[in-house]
Amino acid sequence: MGSGKPKTVLYRRKREQKTRYSKRLKLLLSRKPRLVVRLTNTKIIGQIITFGPRGDSVLVGVDSSALASLGWTYSFKSLPAAYLAGFLLGKTALKKGCQEAVVDTGFRGPVHKGKIYAFIKGVVDAGLRLPVDSKDVFPDEARLRGEHIKAWGTLVKNNPAKPGAQFTQYLKTKSEPDQISVAFAQVKQNIK
Repeated sequence: MGSGKPKTVLYRRKREQKTRYSKRLKLLLSRKPRLVVRLTNTKIIGQIITFGPRGDSVLVGVDSSALASLGWTYSFKSLPAAYLAGFLLGKTALKKGCQEAVVDTGFRGPVHKGKIYAFIKGVVDAGLRLPVDSKDVFPDEARLRGEHIKAWGTLVKNNPAKPGAQFTQYLKTKSEPDQISVAFAQVKQNIK
């Protein structure tokens, strides 16, 4: 016969690493809609979610693959795509009447000047109010426009000894890496 404390089983969503309940409780007590940002291997997903008696409901949802209909032919998981997806979500949320939100990143902690902060910068630039402590966490404007991709693309193009395997998807869609800043400005104008 065994003795000792019986093993406690964690909540299912906590075991599956889908919900961090302590963080969720703090976000729900703010009584503001949550801006949920998730990164996948192919795209960036953003939603504004409200809590109600019957559970959560999605007010607005955007993923970066929606940028294709606006003229974006580059990667949907890049830093410029994250900014544009956030900008699109912010503009759509304002049209639906949402004025402010709090950020929910789930189990993934945002990286300083990374894609999640690029997404948040897009939402803030669209006009949605978010509690952001410091502007130092946002990526530089040049990186948001894709200047780092443009510089690397011209380096690979001018140096035939350097393999350009990371730009094969761009070449399949006939998208030149050195034109990404122009495409960024065009898509941002289409969103407005």
